[in-house]
Amino acid sequence: MGELQQLMQASLGVGLGCALGSMIGLSIRKRSGKTEGLIGGSVFVTSAAVGALGMGAMMLFKWIGG
Repeated sequence: MGELQQLMQASLGVGLGCALGSMIGLSIRKRSGKTEGLIGGSVFVTSAAVGALGMGAMMLFKWIGG
């Protein structure tokens, strides 16, 4: 379990960066009226999913390379 925690801590910055970046981009897009592609029509849920995927990918890369 300790290895999983280390991977999560090392990958947290990537996940947060992906989530914040996608939240900014998607909120601008939603203001212009383009809501297709959002999960449940929500910018927050879609950004959280993007952040989780980014964090998961980084964890996988660090696990394979480490």
